[in-house]
This record gives sequence, structure tokens and C-alpha cells, in this order.
Amino acid sequence: MENKITKDTTLAKILEHNGAEKILEEYELPCLHCPMAQLEMHELTLGQICKQYNINLENLLKALNELTK
Repeated sequence: MENKITKDTTLAKILEHNGAEKILEEYELPCLHCPMAQLEMHELTLGQICKQYNINLENLLKALNELTK
């Protein structure tokens, strides 16, 4: 399951999946349009972002991993 998205997956890797940006927007992930995040996209992990913005990581992972099936 090399395509499985985990808490350690970077934002850049997640955005490689078609439809991922829409799901991230539904969870109100502010990083998509943040200028600093654009610079750090290859280092920011989903777990770090969810912790910082109090986003439910488990639910977001379920939604994102539906894309990789």
C-alpha cells in the first residue's frame, strides 16, 4: 500500500492525488493558500498541520485514503 496517506505524508505528496485539494478544502485546511506553506509544502506533514489547526486527523485520513483505492 505505497499510496496510503498517513500522518507523516507531506502536503506536497497528498496534493499529487486527484481530488485531494477538494477534500483538504472541505476540512478547512488553511495551508493550501498560505504563502509560507507553499515554501514548506515538501516538509509539512498532515499530522503537523492537523495538530496546529485542530483538524480531525482520523477523519481526514479516511477521506483522503478513499482517493488512493
